[in-house]
Amino acid sequence: MLINKSRVVIVGAGAVGSSTAFSLVTQGVCDEVVLTDIRQEKAVGEAMDLRHGIEYLNRNVEVRAGSYEDCANADIVVITASAPYVQGQNRLDMLEASAKIVKNMVEPIMKTGFDGIFIVISNPVDVISYYIWKLSGLPKNQVIGTGTALDTARLKCLIANKVGVDPRSVHCTVMGEHGDSQMVPWSRVTIGGKDFFNIIEDNRQRLAGIDLDAMVHETAAAGWEILQRKGNTSYGIATTAVGIIKAVLQNENKVIPVSTLLDGEYGEKGVFAGVPAILNRSGVKEVVEVRMTPEELARFKQSVAVIRKFSEKL
Repeated sequence: MLINKSRVVIVGAGAVGSSTAFSLVTQGVCDEVVLTDIRQEKAVGEAMDLRHGIEYLNRNVEVRAGSYEDCANADIVVITASAPYVQGQNRLDMLEASAKIVKNMVEPIMKTGFDGIFIVISNPVDVISYYIWKLSGLPKNQVIGTGTALDTARLKCLIANKVGVDPRSVHCTVMGEHGDSQMVPWSRVTIGGKDFFNIIEDNRQRLAGIDLDAMVHETAAAGWEILQRKGNTSYGIATTAVGIIKAVLQNENKVIPVSTLLDGEYGEKGVFAGVPAILNRSGVKEVVEVRMTPEELARFKQSVAVIRKFSEKL
């Protein structure tokens, strides 16, 4: 009897790709991690370094450098490579250069017969996810962008710090673009099951200074603040990507806000955007339609319009 091994191929062995590999290995999420990079020696070095830590982990994960050919039997291919950040740019400014890089990756990957799931990290992630879906010809459920999953985690930390609770007790969702136009349906935010607005009302003295718009802006700007301080963002997005991978490989049916193709949900069609979705072994099982106020829905649609404008350029 042949027992199939789960394989994740990471395309790009830079800070994000290697951090994603590290998180996969230390959490023991899959049987095999393969790193590929245009700088082959970089991929080899990262794989060696990761492999040397297996002795002190909970399970033996095979880690090695490889090539696009390894995608043929992969369950998941993670796309991390994108254009380098240039001072003064936003994520959407990276589109043209990132699109060229991604096209050169996806075409040889699909020639191997790959029929698994793409997890897309490359920015601008909503537009690039749409482009990969178009290039690959895969069903919409098999292309998943990390979308607003990390933004949601950042907002949870921000709210938790202000209220004084564990971020995991905060239930909120950032939606729309992984970028400056993202929005938050505040009417759906709860902490420990209690409505966030009620919490503010019941703690007027302590929480009187909370500015919701400022919190949305701070969440959207968090990545740039980290980049200015340390030169890149890696740990947060890597752990986020692995959370998505784990939900898929372990068939969790977990709801995570990811970038996926909208096909009528929220009145939008033919565009990738960050929305809560149920993830399992099939990829995106279902988009969760959150009931928003008319004002919130209008903000979401404005964000989607930004994504669509740039997607149409491709």
